[in-house]
Amino acid sequence: MKKSLILIAVLILGVLSTVNAQKFAKLQKSPTDISYAKVDKNAKPTIKVIYSRPQKKGRKIFGELVSYDKVWRTGADEATEVKFFKDVTMGDKTIKAGTYSLFTIPGEKEWTIIINSDLDSWGAYTYDKSMDVARIKVPVASGNEVEAFSIGFKKVDKGYHMIMAWDTVRTEVPFYM
Repeated sequence: MKKSLILIAVLILGVLSTVNAQKFAKLQKSPTDISYAKVDKNAKPTIKVIYSRPQKKGRKIFGELVSYDKVWRTGADEATEVKFFKDVTMGDKTIKAGTYSLFTIPGEKEWTIIINSDLDSWGAYTYDKSMDVARIKVPVASGNEVEAFSIGFKKVDKGYHMIMAWDTVRTEVPFYM
């Protein structure tokens, strides 16, 4: 009986020391989010975007934290990823169904939106223009302040507009089916 109790105590201590030794990553400062373009909540998506949501935290965003006229990862951390579940048209380019990176070049009056075939890159540090699939320029609008960078979709005739907002800046990117 005494040996059984000692064995149980040793096993419990071993399990507890393993649990306590486990290290977990710290919470992301810019949490990852997903946005879907779909007809209704029960429908299969047409477009899915996975991105990280940096926070404004009182900083001046565009022109300082995010430089004008330079390629931006469109969020934080890994480059933003967009999946098209069917072929779409952006501007005059047809984009085949598949998964791509989404980069932008913010400007004061317009942004260049870039769909790129290079995946799983950190930021825009390894951005390669030769892997661009499509580009379009979209105007910049202003609105109420948004604390966390956000991407959403608005249903329009024959497709969706992807809306990106941060600080007081807004852009709409048209995708047609």
